[in-house]
Amino acid sequence: MNEPAGVTFSAPAKINLYLHVTGKRDDGYHLLDSLVAFAGINDTVAAQPATNLTLGVTGPFAPGLTVGPDNMVLRAARALAAAGVTSPGAALTLTKRLPPASGMGGGSADAAATLKALVRLWDLHVEPATLAELALGLGADVPVCLRGQAVFMGGIGDEMAAAPALPPAWLVLVNPGICLSTPEVFAARGGDFSAAARFDAIPADARELADILKARRNGLTPAAVSLAPVVGEVLSAIEQSEGGLLSRMTGSGATCFGLFSDADAAARAALSIGESHPGWWVKPASLEGDATRLPSLGR
Repeated sequence: MNEPAGVTFSAPAKINLYLHVTGKRDDGYHLLDSLVAFAGINDTVAAQPATNLTLGVTGPFAPGLTVGPDNMVLRAARALAAAGVTSPGAALTLTKRLPPASGMGGGSADAAATLKALVRLWDLHVEPATLAELALGLGADVPVCLRGQAVFMGGIGDEMAAAPALPPAWLVLVNPGICLSTPEVFAARGGDFSAAARFDAIPADARELADILKARRNGLTPAAVSLAPVVGEVLSAIEQSEGGLLSRMTGSGATCFGLFSDADAAARAALSIGESHPGWWVKPASLEGDATRLPSLGR
């Protein structure tokens, strides 16, 4: 019998186009309402057949990662093996292009890509509901990254509803070279909770999308700025970019994004910001409504 071929899956950056904190549960978890989409920039997870489970990390942000038991890729692999009652044998390679702890769900996206890759590599029969529950056990953002398409996300990340189709648009992603702890940002958050702000309108273009988003916000931005004032500087730099339609922080930071109508405007803005702030990570990327698809879980 031939050995199964290796597989590679993309782990695209998660972008919170808006994020409202709507409440807090008795167990301390915050309730959210967010429009989540994905960017055309990603990590990748490759899986090759192997007797044992191993992980190698490459890419520009590899030096900042460990391959210990807490690594999200290894946690996902072991959890899936337990759910599928199989031995966790695979040679995994994570190519890390996204800054860690940056509000783009990098670790969650990596875990989701690992689940997809190993479902395929191990030829597992896992019900979608079981896989979604497993994903939530790995982290609040893993289910939406597993789904891999623009959705309204609610609850603690476990509730997802279809979102209107997103128009063609481009982003400039900017991280000032710092990590922000999600628990610390939530702990620093003050003020009232926000109402959910979902919408039914289908924006015709990027400008109309920006107008809709301007009536919403990221409720974690003040907390992030209080912990890392440079986040405010990033937002200001994006706001001053020619052709920019909107500037906003994604997730719990510190990455922020600008929304643009076309690729050329985004590329020019990214070049300008990068030249003015050489220590920052600055990348133009497309806005993807449907970034990745869950592979078929049956034979």
